[in-house]
Amino acid sequence: MEPKRLQLPKGKKFAYSTMALVVFCWGYEYIAAKAALVVIAPLSLICIKYTISFAFLFLVKCAIDRRFPFSLRDLPLLIVCAVFGELLYYACEYGAMSYLPVSVISIVLAFVPAVSVVIEFFLYKRRANKRIVIGIAVGIVGVAFVIGGNLSTFLTGGGIGYLLVFGAVFCWNIYNFATAGLTGKYKTLDLTLYQAVCTVLLSFPFLLHTLPPASAFTPYVIFGVFYIGLLSGGAGLFLYVNAIARLGPTPVSLMTNLLPVTTTFFGFLLLGERILPLQFVGGAIVILSGIVVIWEKDKLDTARIGRRQEIDD
Repeated sequence: MEPKRLQLPKGKKFAYSTMALVVFCWGYEYIAAKAALVVIAPLSLICIKYTISFAFLFLVKCAIDRRFPFSLRDLPLLIVCAVFGELLYYACEYGAMSYLPVSVISIVLAFVPAVSVVIEFFLYKRRANKRIVIGIAVGIVGVAFVIGGNLSTFLTGGGIGYLLVFGAVFCWNIYNFATAGLTGKYKTLDLTLYQAVCTVLLSFPFLLHTLPPASAFTPYVIFGVFYIGLLSGGAGLFLYVNAIARLGPTPVSLMTNLLPVTTTFFGFLLLGERILPLQFVGGAIVILSGIVVIWEKDKLDTARIGRRQEIDD
């Protein structure tokens, strides 16, 4: 008698499928961004990206629910989210593309969960278990392998690129903590829309001063801009939000931690970028250590929530 196979609900099957598609599409975003950044300044590209994303998400929101609850008290925190999560994060990420291969950038960004645990320890005194500590230590070794795998690049200007990537890592963590203060007040789609509005308004002055002439927008650049704004930003973000709602944050985080794989694939195929063997080993270490940290952190958070509920009862 054959054992019964685990059957996932249709909604979860769809969410897993779309998340795989999102990770694939986000891997190509680095390629599209690199093409657009040839003629468009980073902050201007951010403004264009979030304008297109907002237009798409606004239409989706109107089709689902036309209510827009908002409190002015939350505006300062929304601005913090826009500044660190969109403006500074992408400014650092886009700036690093001038110095480093896109595959290396995505590998270092996979270290975000480990940095999040360290920040939580210093801010909230939340202790990590031994597996998380080992995962962070191993991840640091992996990042050292990535940097040391091509030390000549680091010494000839790549060091600036790594500083920018680490800046992006810290900016994203600040964004996550700031967003956590708003998630209980707004629906995810509403919160995403409000952050997009803040991002567009803050970056629009840069767009006015740095927008290149119309002749600079070749078909390839136009495709890159619309890909970033519509497919990667708008549709990709919508599917990402849907996956979090159906699967929970941990499975989604585990899947997005595989982003360096798709980025490396596109970087090799379309840009001719190659990572050295030691960098490949370091990248695998960073990805695996990130998966361990995410998994173990979720178990600790679940246990912490359970203890709080027992106290409240």
